[in-house]
Amino acid sequence: MLIEAVQGDITTQDVDVVVNAANSSLLGGGGVDGAIHAAAGPELLRACRELRRTVLPDGLPVGDAVATPGFGLPARWVVHTVGPNLHAGQSDPVLLESCFARPLELAVELGASSIAFPAVSAGIYGWPVAEVARIAVGTVRMWRDGVQQDAEPGRTRPQGIELVRFVLFSPDALDAFQRELARA
Repeated sequence: MLIEAVQGDITTQDVDVVVNAANSSLLGGGGVDGAIHAAAGPELLRACRELRRTVLPDGLPVGDAVATPGFGLPARWVVHTVGPNLHAGQSDPVLLESCFARPLELAVELGASSIAFPAVSAGIYGWPVAEVARIAVGTVRMWRDGVQQDAEPGRTRPQGIELVRFVLFSPDALDAFQRELARA
């Protein structure tokens, strides 16, 4: 599996899955969430409203993930995940790890081979980008290597993901992720 970091616009990535740093309402917001909703078009909001009406009436919990079609995006799917909000006291790194592990699991279930992540929780949710980079890269590497905290004995990691791309908006975020990727 290739793991890389690039600076760019996550909405233009030619991958199977784009991960959305969503809020629990799934009804759009600012930052990455707003950009993905704008680029995907109104069908994404309708799909998210349907999820809220049917399977997620209380919203998507922090650390969990759910998939929708990509609609107007180059990506076939959007996997929405809710990062922990440090300003709201959500400081457990396990919640942030889950924001990278759960989308990988869903991507495999969808039959995807490539996935693009933003720096979940590094924006308005207040997590330092260097910490997000450490947790994100570490989680993807553990997942790649079949090391999962909650895995049943003898359970192996599902196969299929060939590319994990971290798509970062700022040069500082890119630097933080590149530093983590350079570590052995």
